[in-house]
Amino acid sequence: MKNLTVFVLVAAFGLPASAQVTAPSAAACPALLQHTFPRLQDEKPQSLCQYSGQVLLVVNTASYCGFTPQYEGLEKLHSRYRERGLVVLGFPSNDFAQEKGSNKEIADFCENTFGVKFPMFGKSAVRGSDANPLFRELARQTGRQPLWNFHKYLVGRDGKVVAHYSSLTKPDDPDLVKALERQLALR
Repeated sequence: MKNLTVFVLVAAFGLPASAQVTAPSAAACPALLQHTFPRLQDEKPQSLCQYSGQVLLVVNTASYCGFTPQYEGLEKLHSRYRERGLVVLGFPSNDFAQEKGSNKEIADFCENTFGVKFPMFGKSAVRGSDANPLFRELARQTGRQPLWNFHKYLVGRDGKVVAHYSSLTKPDDPDLVKALERQLALR
């Protein structure tokens, strides 16, 4: 739409071609985010490019794990920092045999048990040769694939991985929060 508006203005007012402005393209979306995944709740395809320019905390999750209560802390982080540009992205996985439910069952559990509102995507593999393309790239950039559920990757506004945290790192961990706040302060 922006391109059409610019074209009309250029044509109507005879502005030189150098005055043309183009709308953001797929090239404006970092390579890490150039993937589409089904949304957990309804399996509608969601492009990760919609999160370009935001700070991301990408987490592989599971409903029946000792770390499952971290959902609450992740939701608090998301809620507390969302206005400053943080988005927590959850990716349920059965790679560790602790997420056996359907996408609908997982969505109901997350919402009803922990009040999860941050974006969640359909169940997928997050490690090994079957890992979804986002987690393959996260592992490539960090040299670390998830060793267990609730492994966290912090991604800067530029779409590059800044840090990763093991399952033992809680969402309110001071080092994680400090790194997150540093990324949010960058524009």
